[in-house]
Amino acid sequence: MTDVVLAAILGVLGGVVLSVLLLLARRLARGAADLGSEAERAALTALHQASLAAPHLRAGLSSPDVVKAARHLRVLLGSAAVAIVAADDTVSFDGPSDGLESAAVRISSQVRASRRRQVFPASGREDDLEAVGAPILVDGTVAGVVVAFAAPVRAALVRAAEEVADWCAAQVELGGLDASRTQLAEAELRSLRAQISPPFIYNALTAIASFVLTDPARARELVLEFADFTRYSFRRQGEFTTLAEELGSIHSYLELERARFGDRLRVTLQIAPETLATVIPFLSVQPLVENAVRHGLEPGEGGGEIRIASRDDGTHTEITVEDDGVGMDPEGLRVTLTAGDDGLHVGLRNVDTRLRQLYGGDGGLVVETNTDAGTLVRLRVPKSQPQHDPGAEGLA
Repeated sequence: MTDVVLAAILGVLGGVVLSVLLLLARRLARGAADLGSEAERAALTALHQASLAAPHLRAGLSSPDVVKAARHLRVLLGSAAVAIVAADDTVSFDGPSDGLESAAVRISSQVRASRRRQVFPASGREDDLEAVGAPILVDGTVAGVVVAFAAPVRAALVRAAEEVADWCAAQVELGGLDASRTQLAEAELRSLRAQISPPFIYNALTAIASFVLTDPARARELVLEFADFTRYSFRRQGEFTTLAEELGSIHSYLELERARFGDRLRVTLQIAPETLATVIPFLSVQPLVENAVRHGLEPGEGGGEIRIASRDDGTHTEITVEDDGVGMDPEGLRVTLTAGDDGLHVGLRNVDTRLRQLYGGDGGLVVETNTDAGTLVRLRVPKSQPQHDPGAEGLA
């Protein structure tokens, strides 16, 4: 009797397991069908391999990383071996070598000379591979050659090699644009540093000198503020900092300006504590404060007030710099920000340009102003910027 019961229990369990396996099989079958037709799956695989190869081409075809791109392109082309030969004959190769790297250099030389796709038959040995070479044209110049080896080279591989070469050219061009944007951002930063030096440094040193005899302790404090300010402004590394660090430099700047303006310069801070760790572009708030002093308050006889505020705005931190000075003509300001250099608001324009480069067309400054109505400048930066780490950046 016990054996019968045990057999019945095992039979029920076996049925349950079989049912589960059948259910899983149906789900797996549906999952495969959801991927689409064989052609669609092949297209997805090709796109995946291309996306894996792309980052390794951005630094140029002579970069050591290009060999990683060759590995993915060989899978994409389905060839026995792939070589990417740069203009300086640097070879990035993937596949069984057996003398193919030197063959790729010879093929590349002929393709560069002709500037067009070519097919190269096997040399005659039974185990020799055929090859197709396609030029990588960047701005009308042959930057390199894609060489694919196969036995035999069929028409589909010839067309595919040409398409891959064009795609490689696009990636190299994108890498060049990235480098140009970086160089432009560095140039804008150098321009900001250059504009800090002549008028401000002269005025700061004059103010310090005025206290040397009358108030030596105050003079020493101002010298330290001046040292902190210049150390921060002229540091050699780093395109990013934190709001807390930038506010520290702004404090030094305003202390030096207070020595010159006295009670005519009033400052109000409304900084939300949770925003202090926000990563911001280096010298993005400080020039706005300098602009408020130089072009907002200095032209007026009675001085005025500067209000610096920050608040948590969900996914962004919003920072504002406001003054109750002479203001600006809105149309003149628009021309300054979009057209050219008026020689006055260089810092404002450079900050706006850098913000747009980093965060897109909607990431620039928002300026509210009018003649004799003061000026309010607002910027918003994302709170999450994992690619920008100010912690790794040193000071001069």
